[in-house]
Amino acid sequence: MALLHDVLVTLAVFSFFRKIVPFPLEIDQHFIAAVLTVIGFSMNDTVIVFDRVREYAKQMKGADKGTIINKAINDTLSRTIMTSLTVFLTILILFIFGGEVTRGFAFAMLIGVVTGTYSSIFVAAPILVDLAKDKALGEAEIIHIEPSKPAVKTAKK
Repeated sequence: MALLHDVLVTLAVFSFFRKIVPFPLEIDQHFIAAVLTVIGFSMNDTVIVFDRVREYAKQMKGADKGTIINKAINDTLSRTIMTSLTVFLTILILFIFGGEVTRGFAFAMLIGVVTGTYSSIFVAAPILVDLAKDKALGEAEIIHIEPSKPAVKTAKK
């Protein structure tokens, strides 16, 4: 859900600024590469937050879900912001000093890095709180599958 949010916000901002900015913004191979990179970047941030939630769910057995998720976000917040800021500054330098060809890619990445960081903290975690109301955090649901019968019957001799 948070990944869809990242892609849609990046696409909306990209489309909105298409007529405003003095450089061409086209949905081309560079834009697709930027969107795929943003998805990977956001997924990595979300996995790190959720891994910390899983870790704290094992350590803090009696705590409620909100407390566990809040502690996990607070502990990963500095790492997430430092990583995102480093990437943002690198992409900003590419945007300013790069050529005309890379400007659309860099613009999409700038939007995507900000959106991905925002969604990893403020979108993915509340969705986890809402979806995991009846389930314990950090535990996988076990699905038992019965073995199926063979599709072809063998002939008896």
